[in-house]
Amino acid sequence: MAKLDFPVFDADNHLYETQDAFTRHLPAKYDELFKYVEVNGRTKIAVDNVISDYIPNPTFDVVARPGAFAEYFSGNNPEGKSLRELAGKPMRTGEEFRTAEPRLRLLDELGLDAALMFPTLASLLEVRLADDPDLTCTVIHAFNQWLHDEWTFNYRDRIFATPIVNPSIPERGVAELDWLLERGAKVVLMRPAPVAGHRGTRSPFLPEFDPFWARVAESGVLVTLHASDSGYQRYINDWEGTNRETLAFKPNPFYDAVSTGRAINDTVTAAICHGMLSRFPTVKLASVENGGSWAISCLKAMEKTYQKMPREFAEHPREVFLRNLYINPFWEDSIEDLVNLVSPEHILFGSDYPHPEGMADPLHWAKEMGDLFPAADVRKMMGGNMFDLLGLAHPAP
Repeated sequence: MAKLDFPVFDADNHLYETQDAFTRHLPAKYDELFKYVEVNGRTKIAVDNVISDYIPNPTFDVVARPGAFAEYFSGNNPEGKSLRELAGKPMRTGEEFRTAEPRLRLLDELGLDAALMFPTLASLLEVRLADDPDLTCTVIHAFNQWLHDEWTFNYRDRIFATPIVNPSIPERGVAELDWLLERGAKVVLMRPAPVAGHRGTRSPFLPEFDPFWARVAESGVLVTLHASDSGYQRYINDWEGTNRETLAFKPNPFYDAVSTGRAINDTVTAAICHGMLSRFPTVKLASVENGGSWAISCLKAMEKTYQKMPREFAEHPREVFLRNLYINPFWEDSIEDLVNLVSPEHILFGSDYPHPEGMADPLHWAKEMGDLFPAADVRKMMGGNMFDLLGLAHPAP
């Protein structure tokens, strides 16, 4: 694919995990925690003896092609085809989706100078361990060890794998962050959701977690809030009288209508209303693969709350939102109002490659943006902002 005349940093690429991603470094006493089992001729993953259908094929031996669901997620599916029908013939998963060096060659083919590399299956971990913060921290560390084995956290200043952080036990959260920083991590991944607790979950932005955020602020590491299984299926279950898990690729009209943007809206609101971003004003949060349509209503709601109780805030929420937050909108979003709200300097391009709901040609977004915004702003959104956030020199085009 043709390279653009300016550097491109894709803030949302994905890897596909190997079957030992959760177990390779897991202590022996947890040998039975994760298992791959056969169910009606198909391989499924079981977590603590509970079979999950969250990802239809957790082995990733074959996957849907990049961009296969693009029309569906853009709202263009007049015939109401199922995702299976839209997927067409699957493709075998190559090494470029499993490890760093082959992926680097693929970045060159796609015309990308650099990319954040997010896990796929790991997004099911934390919600299934939400009542056990100790085990949550142990499982996360084991996964991060695997991630470092296969990808490192900074591969040639071009591929930046995103290890997971979780401050449910603050001292363990700090220790994990230090372990990651010692190994070159420039960016970390936090699930947009409450963190685990023995007596129920709670916001990770409450003052009890300040030791973790103090270390984040000191290090300057970028914290990404990537879409995940944030546990919001329980609210759908309340309405539908079920007890099911989130199913990533099974259409549910009610879930789609009420849940889109809800987890990231609540997470950003908690970060501001619980005061973390005012106590640590240099912390940078990047919302990835959550779209951007939630942002305007989120800020309006906080502004109205501020008008009612300004003394409950250390700063005006608008100032915090516009200072600390960076947003990766969906490629299909109508984003002019979003860009006008947060400024081009706080927009991040991300293709979700190679997921089927993402873009088959990541550079296509640049043309769409070029029809709407000045060239200098397109350069920032397509990569300049990410290079700046990670403190990296902009490569020559």
